[in-house]
Amino acid sequence: MRSAENLADAPASSFGHADTIAAIATPPGRGGIGIVRVAGGRAADVSRALTGRLSPARRATRAEFRDAQGTLIDSGLALFFPAPYSYTGEPVLELHGHGGMVVMQLLLTACLDAGARLAEPGEFTRRAFLNGKLDLAQSEAVADLIESASNDAARCALRSLSGEFSSAVRGLVAKLTELRALTEAMLDFPEDEVDSLHRDDALRGLNRVRVALDEILARSRQGSLLREGIRVVIAGRPNVGKSSLLNRLAGAERAIVTPIAGTTRDALREDIQIEGVPLRVVDTAGLREAVDEIERIGVERAWQELGRADVVLAVFDAAEGVQAADRTILERFENELPAGAVRIDLFNKIDIAGIPARSIETTPQQVYLSAKTGDGLELLRHALLAAAGWQRSGETLFLARARHLRALESAQHNLAVAGDALPRWELFAEELRLAQESLNQITGEFTSDDLLGEIFSRFCIGK
Repeated sequence: MRSAENLADAPASSFGHADTIAAIATPPGRGGIGIVRVAGGRAADVSRALTGRLSPARRATRAEFRDAQGTLIDSGLALFFPAPYSYTGEPVLELHGHGGMVVMQLLLTACLDAGARLAEPGEFTRRAFLNGKLDLAQSEAVADLIESASNDAARCALRSLSGEFSSAVRGLVAKLTELRALTEAMLDFPEDEVDSLHRDDALRGLNRVRVALDEILARSRQGSLLREGIRVVIAGRPNVGKSSLLNRLAGAERAIVTPIAGTTRDALREDIQIEGVPLRVVDTAGLREAVDEIERIGVERAWQELGRADVVLAVFDAAEGVQAADRTILERFENELPAGAVRIDLFNKIDIAGIPARSIETTPQQVYLSAKTGDGLELLRHALLAAAGWQRSGETLFLARARHLRALESAQHNLAVAGDALPRWELFAEELRLAQESLNQITGEFTSDDLLGEIFSRFCIGK
């Protein structure tokens, strides 16, 4: 068996990839440090070409970086990780230089001249998956951690990266495997020879799996809110306080507020968080018959934003009540809001109407507040979280993606059908098999190349 150090100079084919890739691993722009990452069988050759030597394994070594003509590019640190003790499982070289865009590009070009090629988006992490360093759910967690929009989302992504989500899914698969083994034994006997005891054992085993799956799915749905966030669109006729509401939610003067109707002419967006859940709040132009071309475009864009909303805040003037113009807007909502969108009727200006927020019985679908004073704002925050289905719990959440939820829901359906199939053991066994296949798609045991391409193409280059 070859040692880790010997693997530094092993041929590229030893690692399942014929080429060596390189990319700038730090964000574009200027900074104190920039990193170029190289992975593949020729990483050691690239190191020798640029620094004149191969650094000791896993030890930061000061080096001068030179191009193919021997011209000095920069000086910094070189780090070499032999296979399989690296992020991708292949030989990996990291060159740490000064973080300027020009010097980083020169350093990357020198790596390409030394035999590497430019990495595709997500190719380093894809190789880590293909080489068994990460499963598919962990690989996706890398991107989720980088893109986290809140502290809670970052913590959930880190737990997925450490394997908690994958471990929970594999626990389900293990239970299914045990149940399938029992079922396969039942198939060897005629139905009339299988006693009720075996049927009861199968049902108890099935129910245990279903309960565990339901728990994971519930935690995944909650976690998906931390990842995807909620798109909230504020809408209503002019001068009901939509821009004041955006400013109040944002905690800053983001939108211009005047007594003049039609001040807002375009959609204004602000990202906020409520209990760690990210929300993209969109203020829109007042909905009415436009008085000029600019306002007409603004109203048209408002309806476009409403067509993409998860939650719609329909704002009314509490002092005036629901007017005829409001009812016209509500009728159009019935036809133009997306399926599944939640509408919250928001009665603003209770300070003018002389109504204390706490004196009114509010519901998740109807809230009274004052955007000017902030009275009732906490009620709105709770209503927004309720509309999204958020429930704060002490349990660990899984930062699930849409495809994870689809796989879990598919397995849930298969298990429900399996319960109805008994005592037809062949149908029961088939539904268990389909459920297990769905779960295996999450961690990547059974995954098509097309799906892998879709997943990793969304990563940044250098990761």
